[in-house]
Amino acid sequence: MNRDLIPSLNKHFRMQWEEAQGCYVLLYPEGMVKLNESAGLILACVDGQQTVADIISDLAARFPDVEGIAIDIEEFMATASAQRWIELA
Repeated sequence: MNRDLIPSLNKHFRMQWEEAQGCYVLLYPEGMVKLNESAGLILACVDGQQTVADIISDLAARFPDVEGIAIDIEEFMATASAQRWIELA
């Protein structure tokens, strides 16, 4: 994955903390996607301004003991893009 790409949330989705679910969710007109903790942390960094590299650096600094975090983030970005949760520009 090109780490210079800038991810942004697809305009058809809204991410929010859902107290009842105890997690972040993506809301869209037809329903809701319940995110696991890792996905929620990654998407919380997606602001349409930071590059994939910036997000990797931020999360790697916050979680220095997680091995392979860069690969995990890249794989999530690819999945989120394929699901059309995010757009990569």
